[in-house]
Amino acid sequence: MKQLDEVAQANQTMWEAEVQKGGGYTQPWLDLDVADLQQLAAGELDPFPKPLYELFPYHLLQDVAGKDVLCLAAGGGQQTAVFGLLGANVTVVDLTQGQLDGDEKAAAHYSYPITTIQADMRDLSALSADAFDLVFQADSLAYVPDLRPVYGEVARVLRPGGLYRVKHNQPAVHRTEWNGRHYIVNAPYAETIQHREDGGIEFRHRMDDIFNGLLDAGFTIQRVHEAPHYRQSYADAEPGSWGHETRYVAGGFAIIARLTP
Repeated sequence: MKQLDEVAQANQTMWEAEVQKGGGYTQPWLDLDVADLQQLAAGELDPFPKPLYELFPYHLLQDVAGKDVLCLAAGGGQQTAVFGLLGANVTVVDLTQGQLDGDEKAAAHYSYPITTIQADMRDLSALSADAFDLVFQADSLAYVPDLRPVYGEVARVLRPGGLYRVKHNQPAVHRTEWNGRHYIVNAPYAETIQHREDGGIEFRHRMDDIFNGLLDAGFTIQRVHEAPHYRQSYADAEPGSWGHETRYVAGGFAIIARLTP
Protein backbone atom coordinates (compact mmCIF):
# COMPACT_ATOMS: atom_id res chain seq x y z
CA MET A 1 0.00 0.00 0.00
CA LYS A 2 1.28 3.45 -0.93
CA GLN A 3 2.03 6.07 1.71
CA LEU A 4 -1.17 7.49 3.17
CA ASP A 5 -2.00 11.16 3.48
CA GLU A 6 -3.10 12.75 6.75
CA VAL A 7 -6.78 12.05 6.19
CA ALA A 8 -6.27 8.37 5.40
CA GLN A 9 -3.91 7.92 8.36
CA ALA A 10 -6.42 9.46 10.75
CA ASN A 11 -9.29 7.33 9.48
CA GLN A 12 -7.20 4.17 9.39
CA THR A 13 -6.28 4.69 13.06
CA MET A 14 -9.91 5.39 13.95
CA TRP A 15 -11.17 2.22 12.23
CA GLU A 16 -8.46 0.04 13.75
CA ALA A 17 -9.58 1.31 17.16
CA GLU A 18 -13.18 0.57 16.20
CA VAL A 19 -12.18 -3.02 15.36
CA GLN A 20 -10.57 -3.37 18.78
CA LYS A 21 -13.74 -2.06 20.44
CA GLY A 22 -15.92 -4.46 18.44
CA GLY A 23 -18.00 -1.78 16.74
CA GLY A 24 -21.05 -2.87 14.77
CA TYR A 25 -19.55 -2.34 11.33
CA THR A 26 -16.49 -4.42 12.26
CA GLN A 27 -18.24 -7.65 13.26
CA PRO A 28 -18.40 -10.39 10.58
CA TRP A 29 -21.84 -11.79 9.83
CA LEU A 30 -21.38 -15.45 10.75
CA ASP A 31 -25.01 -16.55 11.01
CA LEU A 32 -26.25 -15.93 7.47
CA ASP A 33 -28.53 -18.37 5.67
CA VAL A 34 -28.24 -18.75 1.90
CA ALA A 35 -31.96 -19.38 1.49
CA ASP A 36 -32.71 -16.11 3.34
CA LEU A 37 -30.28 -14.24 1.08
CA GLN A 38 -31.92 -15.66 -2.01
CA GLN A 39 -35.34 -14.60 -0.73
CA LEU A 40 -33.97 -11.15 0.06
CA ALA A 41 -32.65 -10.79 -3.49
CA ALA A 42 -36.05 -11.79 -4.86
CA GLY A 43 -37.87 -9.31 -2.61
CA GLU A 44 -39.58 -12.11 -0.71
CA LEU A 45 -37.95 -11.87 2.72
CA ASP A 46 -40.23 -9.89 5.02
CA PRO A 47 -39.34 -9.25 7.75
CA PHE A 48 -35.62 -9.80 7.36
CA PRO A 49 -32.69 -9.54 9.78
CA LYS A 50 -31.97 -5.87 10.41
CA PRO A 51 -28.29 -5.85 9.43
CA LEU A 52 -29.20 -6.86 5.88
CA TYR A 53 -31.02 -3.62 5.15
CA GLU A 54 -27.60 -2.09 4.48
CA LEU A 55 -27.49 -4.09 1.24
CA PHE A 56 -30.32 -2.19 -0.46
CA PRO A 57 -31.43 -2.27 -3.25
CA TYR A 58 -31.69 -5.99 -2.87
CA HIS A 59 -32.20 -6.92 -6.52
CA LEU A 60 -28.46 -6.39 -7.01
CA LEU A 61 -27.95 -9.67 -5.18
CA GLN A 62 -29.68 -11.60 -7.95
CA ASP A 63 -27.61 -13.54 -10.45
CA VAL A 64 -24.24 -12.67 -8.87
CA ALA A 65 -23.04 -16.29 -8.94
CA GLY A 66 -19.87 -16.43 -10.99
CA LYS A 67 -19.66 -12.63 -11.28
CA ASP A 68 -16.59 -10.65 -10.23
CA VAL A 69 -17.60 -8.35 -7.38
CA LEU A 70 -15.48 -5.70 -5.66
CA CYS A 71 -16.60 -4.61 -2.20
CA LEU A 72 -14.90 -1.22 -1.99
CA ALA A 73 -13.94 0.22 1.38
CA ALA A 74 -16.37 -2.35 2.77
CA GLY A 75 -14.26 -4.55 5.02
CA GLY A 76 -15.48 -6.32 8.13
CA GLY A 77 -16.85 -9.58 6.80
CA GLN A 78 -20.40 -8.35 6.18
CA GLN A 79 -21.16 -7.45 2.56
CA THR A 80 -18.42 -9.80 1.37
CA ALA A 81 -20.05 -12.66 3.25
CA VAL A 82 -23.34 -12.08 1.46
CA PHE A 83 -21.77 -12.00 -2.00
CA GLY A 84 -19.50 -14.93 -1.21
CA LEU A 85 -22.39 -17.10 -0.07
CA LEU A 86 -24.31 -16.23 -3.23
CA GLY A 87 -21.45 -17.54 -5.34
CA ALA A 88 -19.73 -14.35 -6.48
CA ASN A 89 -15.96 -14.08 -6.94
CA VAL A 90 -15.32 -11.56 -4.18
CA THR A 91 -12.52 -9.04 -3.78
CA VAL A 92 -12.51 -6.53 -0.94
CA VAL A 93 -10.41 -3.38 -0.62
CA ASP A 94 -10.21 -1.64 2.73
CA LEU A 95 -7.90 0.82 4.43
CA THR A 96 -7.82 -1.16 7.67
CA GLN A 97 -6.19 -4.53 8.17
CA GLY A 98 -8.43 -5.30 11.13
CA GLN A 99 -11.46 -4.97 8.85
CA LEU A 100 -9.90 -7.25 6.25
CA ASP A 101 -9.26 -9.81 8.98
CA GLY A 102 -13.03 -9.92 9.44
CA ASP A 103 -13.48 -10.69 5.76
CA GLU A 104 -10.96 -13.50 5.98
CA LYS A 105 -12.73 -14.85 9.07
CA ALA A 106 -16.11 -14.89 7.32
CA ALA A 107 -14.65 -16.55 4.22
CA ALA A 108 -13.03 -19.27 6.33
CA HIS A 109 -16.25 -19.75 8.30
CA TYR A 110 -18.39 -20.26 5.17
CA SER A 111 -15.64 -21.82 3.00
CA TYR A 112 -15.64 -19.52 -0.02
CA PRO A 113 -12.55 -17.93 -1.60
CA ILE A 114 -11.83 -14.23 -1.20
CA THR A 115 -9.15 -11.74 -2.21
CA THR A 116 -8.36 -9.05 0.36
CA ILE A 117 -6.31 -5.94 -0.45
CA GLN A 118 -5.31 -3.21 1.98
CA ALA A 119 -5.43 0.08 0.09
CA ASP A 120 -6.86 3.58 0.00
CA MET A 121 -10.06 3.64 -2.08
CA ARG A 122 -8.58 6.55 -4.05
CA ASP A 123 -5.77 4.32 -5.34
CA LEU A 124 -6.79 0.95 -6.78
CA SER A 125 -3.56 0.44 -8.71
CA ALA A 126 -3.27 -3.03 -7.19
CA LEU A 127 -6.30 -4.04 -9.30
CA SER A 128 -6.38 -4.64 -13.04
CA ALA A 129 -8.48 -2.57 -15.39
CA ASP A 130 -11.81 -4.02 -16.58
CA ALA A 131 -11.76 -6.62 -13.82
CA PHE A 132 -15.22 -6.41 -12.21
CA ASP A 133 -18.88 -6.74 -13.09
CA LEU A 134 -20.08 -4.95 -9.95
CA VAL A 135 -18.48 -2.55 -7.48
CA PHE A 136 -20.43 -2.35 -4.22
CA GLN A 137 -19.61 0.56 -1.90
CA ALA A 138 -21.35 1.41 1.36
CA ASP A 139 -21.07 4.68 3.38
CA SER A 140 -17.31 4.99 3.11
CA LEU A 141 -17.08 8.00 0.77
CA ALA A 142 -17.69 10.24 3.77
CA TYR A 143 -14.03 9.58 4.63
CA VAL A 144 -12.48 11.16 1.51
CA PRO A 145 -12.38 14.89 0.72
CA ASP A 146 -12.91 14.48 -3.04
CA LEU A 147 -15.17 11.95 -4.75
CA ARG A 148 -13.64 12.18 -8.20
CA PRO A 149 -10.49 10.11 -7.61
CA VAL A 150 -12.65 7.28 -6.27
CA TYR A 151 -15.14 7.52 -9.12
CA GLY A 152 -12.26 7.48 -11.61
CA GLU A 153 -10.68 4.40 -10.08
CA VAL A 154 -14.02 2.58 -10.03
CA ALA A 155 -14.54 3.42 -13.71
CA ARG A 156 -11.10 1.99 -14.50
CA VAL A 157 -11.60 -1.36 -12.73
CA LEU A 158 -15.20 -1.91 -13.92
CA ARG A 159 -15.91 -3.66 -17.18
CA PRO A 160 -17.86 -1.62 -19.76
CA GLY A 161 -21.52 -1.93 -18.84
CA GLY A 162 -20.64 -2.88 -15.26
CA LEU A 163 -22.60 -1.53 -12.29
CA TYR A 164 -21.46 0.71 -9.45
CA ARG A 165 -23.61 0.77 -6.31
CA VAL A 166 -22.51 3.63 -4.09
CA LYS A 167 -24.18 4.95 -0.94
CA HIS A 168 -24.04 8.57 0.18
CA ASN A 169 -25.18 10.46 3.23
CA GLN A 170 -27.84 13.11 2.82
CA PRO A 171 -25.64 16.22 2.66
CA ALA A 172 -28.20 18.54 4.25
CA VAL A 173 -28.26 16.44 7.44
CA HIS A 174 -24.62 15.45 7.47
CA ARG A 175 -24.35 16.45 11.15
CA THR A 176 -27.28 16.28 13.56
CA GLU A 177 -27.73 15.94 17.30
CA TRP A 178 -30.50 15.39 19.82
CA ASN A 179 -31.15 18.48 21.96
CA GLY A 180 -33.55 16.81 24.38
CA ARG A 181 -36.65 17.54 22.30
CA HIS A 182 -35.67 17.52 18.64
CA TYR A 183 -32.94 16.56 16.21
CA ILE A 184 -31.16 19.68 15.02
CA VAL A 185 -28.67 20.33 12.24
CA ASN A 186 -25.57 21.47 14.08
CA ALA A 187 -23.22 22.64 11.31
CA PRO A 188 -23.60 25.22 8.53
CA TYR A 189 -24.11 23.75 5.07
CA ALA A 190 -20.97 25.51 3.90
CA GLU A 191 -18.92 23.55 6.43
CA THR A 192 -17.63 20.39 4.77
CA ILE A 193 -15.13 18.90 7.23
CA GLN A 194 -15.89 17.24 10.56
CA HIS A 195 -13.07 16.28 12.92
CA ARG A 196 -14.64 13.60 15.07
CA GLU A 197 -13.94 13.09 18.75
CA ASP A 198 -12.55 9.62 18.00
CA GLY A 199 -9.96 11.08 15.63
CA GLY A 200 -11.75 10.28 12.38
CA ILE A 201 -12.23 12.90 9.68
CA GLU A 202 -15.47 13.04 7.68
CA PHE A 203 -16.53 15.17 4.73
CA ARG A 204 -19.84 16.49 3.44
CA HIS A 205 -20.34 15.88 -0.29
CA ARG A 206 -22.98 17.98 -2.02
CA MET A 207 -25.43 16.78 -4.65
CA ASP A 208 -23.66 18.33 -7.64
CA ASP A 209 -20.39 16.63 -6.71
CA ILE A 210 -22.15 13.32 -6.07
CA PHE A 211 -24.07 13.11 -9.33
CA ASN A 212 -22.02 15.20 -11.75
CA GLY A 213 -18.88 13.42 -10.61
CA LEU A 214 -20.39 10.12 -11.69
CA LEU A 215 -21.46 11.50 -15.04
CA ASP A 216 -18.03 13.03 -15.66
CA ALA A 217 -16.38 9.68 -14.86
CA GLY A 218 -18.35 7.97 -17.64
CA PHE A 219 -21.33 6.59 -15.73
CA THR A 220 -25.02 6.80 -16.47
CA ILE A 221 -27.42 6.94 -13.53
CA GLN A 222 -29.75 3.96 -13.54
CA ARG A 223 -31.67 4.31 -10.27
CA VAL A 224 -31.57 6.09 -6.91
CA HIS A 225 -32.82 4.32 -3.77
CA GLU A 226 -33.42 5.95 -0.41
CA ALA A 227 -32.11 4.04 2.60
CA PRO A 228 -34.92 1.97 4.15
CA HIS A 229 -33.85 2.60 7.75
CA TYR A 230 -37.01 4.58 8.53
CA ARG A 231 -39.07 1.44 7.87
CA GLN A 232 -37.44 -0.39 10.75
CA SER A 233 -39.14 -0.57 14.13
CA TYR A 234 -37.20 1.33 16.77
CA ALA A 235 -40.16 2.19 18.96
CA ASP A 236 -38.18 1.54 22.15
CA ALA A 237 -34.94 3.18 21.02
CA GLU A 238 -33.47 5.72 23.40
CA PRO A 239 -33.67 9.33 22.15
CA GLY A 240 -30.34 10.32 20.70
CA SER A 241 -29.40 6.76 19.75
CA TRP A 242 -28.79 5.76 16.14
CA GLY A 243 -31.98 3.68 16.02
CA HIS A 244 -34.08 6.56 17.32
CA GLU A 245 -32.46 9.07 14.98
CA THR A 246 -33.23 7.01 11.88
CA ARG A 247 -36.95 7.43 12.58
CA TYR A 248 -36.61 11.19 12.15
CA VAL A 249 -33.53 11.92 10.03
CA ALA A 250 -33.00 10.77 6.44
CA GLY A 251 -30.56 7.88 6.31
CA GLY A 252 -28.88 8.47 2.97
CA PHE A 253 -29.36 6.99 -0.47
CA ALA A 254 -27.75 4.53 -2.88
CA ILE A 255 -27.06 5.28 -6.52
CA ILE A 256 -26.92 2.55 -9.13
CA ALA A 257 -24.72 3.72 -12.01
CA ARG A 258 -23.66 1.87 -15.13
CA LEU A 259 -20.29 2.39 -16.77
CA THR A 260 -21.07 3.57 -20.28
CA PRO A 261 -19.65 1.10 -22.83
